[in-house]
Amino acid sequence: MENRNGTPRAVVLAALLHLGIVAFLAIAVIPCTDYEKWADAIGLPAEWNPMKCPAPIQLPGQIIEASIIGPTGSPPPKATKVKPTPDTTPPPPVTPAPTPPQEKVPVPTLPPPPKQPDVKDQQKIVDDALQKADDEKKLQEEKQRQRQAELDAQQEEKKKEQQKKIDDIFKQLDAAKAQTQKADTSKKQKEQQLKDLANAKDDGLPDLPPAAQRQTGQNGKDDSKQAAYIAAIQNAVTQNWLRPENIGTGACIVHVVQIPGGQVLSAKVDSSCPFDGPGRASLENAVLRAQPLPYQGFEDVFKRDLTFTFRP
Repeated sequence: MENRNGTPRAVVLAALLHLGIVAFLAIAVIPCTDYEKWADAIGLPAEWNPMKCPAPIQLPGQIIEASIIGPTGSPPPKATKVKPTPDTTPPPPVTPAPTPPQEKVPVPTLPPPPKQPDVKDQQKIVDDALQKADDEKKLQEEKQRQRQAELDAQQEEKKKEQQKKIDDIFKQLDAAKAQTQKADTSKKQKEQQLKDLANAKDDGLPDLPPAAQRQTGQNGKDDSKQAAYIAAIQNAVTQNWLRPENIGTGACIVHVVQIPGGQVLSAKVDSSCPFDGPGRASLENAVLRAQPLPYQGFEDVFKRDLTFTFRP
């Protein structure tokens, strides 16, 4: 069934389409300047005008006025040169000016060329320069050796001074140590002298050799003169013995070599002695300190090689 409502709509749309085409063609044909004039006449703002004419290009700078000649404004033609007519009148004769006299320029005399130096002289100059350089080098080396020798001597002198200071310090220490030992020995000798004075008190007995305690000879029944001589030596050695610490109580055999008068030539502890090294040395030193050993009154029993037993 045919739709009657759709026909009028199609006709209207077709009419509008044709009107749009006609308007577009009119816009395309009419210049844009007319549209600007109409827009200005009705007071339409420039932003609302859809048709805007392109603005002419305006360059910066001042306006220069010029006149255009001819249809294209080409420059005027160039002026042509006219060849002059040659003058056939002969020129007047020219009198030449007198030539001034020329002065002679003196030519300088060049010096004679230098003589060619002799090859021998050149070699001598080279040899002298080499010799001078060698001498200078040796002189510098000699100065360097002297400087090094001076530095070595200064260093050696400093070492000697330092060693001397060290030696002085050790000497002071040794002197202090020796003084301390001397004071200790003197103290022990004074103590021993006090003991000897105590033993020397008169007890109403006949004079006998000094001893730490009353004894007869070797603490035995032997009352011979030989036993008394050995006991006197034992007492003399005991008085000069500086007893070391931690020493035992055993007996030691001592070999003594002496001369008449009691002077001791040597004192040696027998290898069977139970004392240690310091103890044996102290006993031998005691024999040497006790000299002269008892001699007066024992001349008939004196022996050059004497052996006795020391009991602490």
